[in-house]
Amino acid sequence: MEARSLYRQFLREMPARKPSLLANPSSLQQRLRAEFTSRTPSDQSSSSSSELAKTRQFLQYLRAQRQYITLLERYNPGMNMDEEDRVRMTARRVGLDVPD
Repeated sequence: MEARSLYRQFLREMPARKPSLLANPSSLQQRLRAEFTSRTPSDQSSSSSSELAKTRQFLQYLRAQRQYITLLERYNPGMNMDEEDRVRMTARRVGLDVPD
């Protein structure tokens, strides 16, 4: 039961995809599913606590990375812009319009 919960949490941390995630899973999602379904129910109940701890730790790492990227994009809005757009946005910030 806990393995299913961890699997669902991993899927929530994956980037959203269009069309539906379930209709077209990525190779990483297919690999995750294979790892979680390869164990029989008796294996899941007897899985070691260290293995579950490693899985939880990796899940926490994924959450931290997602949050890091979100914050990086929020506080550096011009990070993914090319030079021309960055100059235009900087000029607009100080009240100037750059001619096209």
